[in-house]
Formats: sequence, structure tokens, C-alpha cells
Amino acid sequence: MRLDAIDLKILDAVQRDGRITKLRLAEVAGLSPTPVWLRLRRLEQSGLIAGYHARLAPRKVTPFAAVIMEVTLANHRQSDFDRFERALTAAPQVVALWSVGGKVDYFAKILTPDIEAYQSLVDHWLAADIGINRYFTYVVTRTVRDDADFPISLLVQRDSL
Repeated sequence: MRLDAIDLKILDAVQRDGRITKLRLAEVAGLSPTPVWLRLRRLEQSGLIAGYHARLAPRKVTPFAAVIMEVTLANHRQSDFDRFERALTAAPQVVALWSVGGKVDYFAKILTPDIEAYQSLVDHWLAADIGINRYFTYVVTRTVRDDADFPISLLVQRDSL
């Protein structure tokens, strides 16, 4: 799907405010409400907009421990990667999982009520033999920035439109 400058404005606006009114979105995009609504529906149906949600302020809800876990697997067959990924994606405490190149295989962002709960989770994975050879734990002591916004205007090349 080819995106033009108006599509990018719409994507950026709904990403920043999922509750934006169609009238305000039309103003931002420089269109009347009906064409902007049709474009928005096309962007949703194409899968470019994966959903709408509220961004919570988790520290105001409850105290928790945020941990970055670095993992190296014992073996590197596709079945090993699959088994590990299934186990971690099934755990609701794992809020992000990245497969990376380099000396390690994965980084995971894990949120638990406390460090003891994190360690219990890791102990469970180790006992389940999901392929972990070694892991390192990095406790997040302060969140400086944790944005979910995709910097669309910086990453989409204008000449590719």
C-alpha cells in the first residue's frame, strides 16, 4: 500500500490521540470529514492501524519491578528459537521480546510485582527447559523515556511515497 503525505498525517494524529474526533482529524489532514474517514477506514483495513488503546501511567496504578533480561540459548536450531519464543510470549509479564544479532539471542522487558516474582518466573522457565543457556538481569531503576509512538515522519522516506 502506497502512503501519501495525508496518510502519514492521519497515522501520526491517531497514534498521538486515538480518541481524536473525525472533525479534528479532518482539520489536521487538510480534508473534509468524509474523505478523511474513508482514508482512516482504508488504513485500518490494510492493517497499518493495529488497534486503539489507552496509555496508562503504571506507577500510579501499583508499584512493580521492571526488568530487562538478556538471554542466550543453548542451541540455535529453529525449534529452539520457537520453543523459547512460545514460552515467553505466553507469559503476560513479558511485555516486549526482541530477537537480536550479536553475542546474545534475546532481550525481554518483564514487569512483575517485585524482584522475587521475577526470579520465580525465571526459575519456572529454567525448570521447564525452554533452552536458556545463560541469562542476565538488568533491573530498571528509573524510567527516563518509554514512548510507544512510532516516529513515522522520521522513518518513512518521502521518495518512497
